[in-house]
Amino acid sequence: MIKKQKLLPDKMKILSGSALKVIAVVTMLIDHIASHLLRNGYVLINAAGFRLTLYSAMRIIGRISFPLFAFLLVEGFVHTRSRKRYGMSLFVCAVISELPWNLLHGGKLLCDSQNVFFTLLLGFLGMCVIEQQKSRPVIQAAALLGIGVLSVLIRSDYSIHGYTFIVLLYILREHEVLRMFSSFSLQNHWFALGAFVPISLYNGKRGFIKGNVLKYAFYLFYPVHMFILYLIKYKIIF
Repeated sequence: MIKKQKLLPDKMKILSGSALKVIAVVTMLIDHIASHLLRNGYVLINAAGFRLTLYSAMRIIGRISFPLFAFLLVEGFVHTRSRKRYGMSLFVCAVISELPWNLLHGGKLLCDSQNVFFTLLLGFLGMCVIEQQKSRPVIQAAALLGIGVLSVLIRSDYSIHGYTFIVLLYILREHEVLRMFSSFSLQNHWFALGAFVPISLYNGKRGFIKGNVLKYAFYLFYPVHMFILYLIKYKIIF
């Protein structure tokens, strides 16, 4: 049995869940602006054989957003009063986000990939399986594998890499040092490791985002910002 691990002492943990949500949203926005509105130009640094563009810098910053959302998902799963309501919220947000996702990624109503809320939903289901099938490891392993295959078949954002990352975060949630290695399940894992800086500073408190209005505003930011980026990308506005 591996003992619980802490990377930093409690007095250094200064970030609430609300602070992590803000960091996740801002870095996601930076990433999506670069991905959909910028070309790989605007050189920031070009010296001694090292070249860094604004596009690359913004995409690197954006690599920490998904690990933060995944971590917040695990925290929500562990502390929610109603797993059923939590899962339903993820499903509704996935459905609502699908049209803006399709428009932004293909300029049309249908797209052959699915938005990140489907990945989060599959991760949620994986955590449910781990919890509910503890006494039946064969069924547990088969169900986890089946959900992973589903993530590939529906082409959810981050695919099986994102799903695996969420499952590993949950399994290693009490081991702050070991859980950093879960980032190696992701592509661009070296940049994803940066997310564990704010995660390690998390103090376990909810923070200022309280009540249904702010909670659902956090969820709705995802589809709303994609729709606005779609309008800008295809020159429907500006």
